[in-house]
Amino acid sequence: MNALFARHALLPEGWQGDVLVEWDARGTLTRVQPQARPPIGVARAEYVVPGMVNLHSHAFQRALGGLTERVGEGPDSFWTWRDLMYRFAAQITPEQVEAIGAQLFSECLRHGYTALCEFHYIQRDPRGHMYARPAEMAERVAAAGQQAGIGLTLLPVLYSYSGFGAQPLKPEQARFYTDVDTVLSIVEALEPLRGGQLEVGAAPHSLRAAGIDQIHALMGALPQARPLHIHIAEQQAEVQQSLDFSGRRPVDYLFDAVEIDARWCLVHATHLNDKELGNLARSGAVAGLCPSTEANLGDGLFPLGDYLANGGRWGIGSDSHVSQSPIEELRWLEYGQRLLHQRRNIVGAPARRDVALNLWQDALGGGAQAAGRPVGALAAGRRADLLVLDATHPNLDGVRDTDVLGRLVFCGNDNLVRDVLAGGRWVVQGGRHMAQEAIGRRYRQAIQELREVSA
Repeated sequence: MNALFARHALLPEGWQGDVLVEWDARGTLTRVQPQARPPIGVARAEYVVPGMVNLHSHAFQRALGGLTERVGEGPDSFWTWRDLMYRFAAQITPEQVEAIGAQLFSECLRHGYTALCEFHYIQRDPRGHMYARPAEMAERVAAAGQQAGIGLTLLPVLYSYSGFGAQPLKPEQARFYTDVDTVLSIVEALEPLRGGQLEVGAAPHSLRAAGIDQIHALMGALPQARPLHIHIAEQQAEVQQSLDFSGRRPVDYLFDAVEIDARWCLVHATHLNDKELGNLARSGAVAGLCPSTEANLGDGLFPLGDYLANGGRWGIGSDSHVSQSPIEELRWLEYGQRLLHQRRNIVGAPARRDVALNLWQDALGGGAQAAGRPVGALAAGRRADLLVLDATHPNLDGVRDTDVLGRLVFCGNDNLVRDVLAGGRWVVQGGRHMAQEAIGRRYRQAIQELREVSA
């Protein structure tokens, strides 16, 4: 029987007791019933919460973690980091992309992500030629997701230029080049893979790398319900480049030229003025916030308090994967705002007093919207994605259900995720991924090969 009985489960309306959760063979929740009696033979758990959605990932960058933390010749920034990332990306093979992706996805699952949006921009071989199958690299990411068992939204990236005004790509960007037709051919090639655990959208990389006319063409050709993501306003230098080119800030420029609605996720959107913040909040689009990466790269802090006051939607992503934990992203998000404003409990209000609950539920809602998949809640018709927390850990032992998320998000550094169900499959049990040894073996081989090439 595909079922679990939870003494305490976080449902859309809040914590409920004695919840029977059932799902079908396709990995869809069919019944979520509070105040149920525990059926004989059904596994039991103390605390169950919906699996988190990771709305922004560059999977191959997992292999770069910790290797860029050395001072360069001049001031270090996002732009000097990007040069190092380009050199790494120039060497990677399809087999290595798959191996690194599977390792990353297994780590994300162990820490509580059950769904992930892959912003995928390495499409060509090291010489800049398309592979025999245009979707070769994207198919490798999909294979990695299947091996690990995570739900994916694949976002092939439109990447034509190196800067505003259709500046030609630099040699080190040759592997990223796509035009609208290329992206659509990749989307079409991925069509047979779509299903309960995989959706396909698209992503103009940024206003630096994609022209407005291209964005319009991509929007018009992509099936209407598919998600669209874009990097925007991550760095002050990008804001200045946009002003120099168009006379407008990036988000203002985008909103003037493109109809932005709920199918869009604006990733980072770190540097907004009041007009841009209001327009983003009112549009129904999701702000894709990646606090650990934004901190690592020195991007800045998103104006979260004002954005929430305007009713804005948001979700979290791990981006360059200096962290694979949703707890770290949520904690960084709240703590960064506390440091900025010099007060506590920013993601809270008199009508929403539980900060950890707000963080978890808001990130689930925004993440599910950005993923374009029925995830992010324990409710019939959604994907069977859930986390069983370790009720025997000192941080959770005997606590009230209403205190569970506060302990989870704001107390200690141990991973409190014990078991993970993703798409109706138990992919993590007892804190261990089902294919951890095989995935780790392939990952270590890939890393060794990359070291030998770069030595």
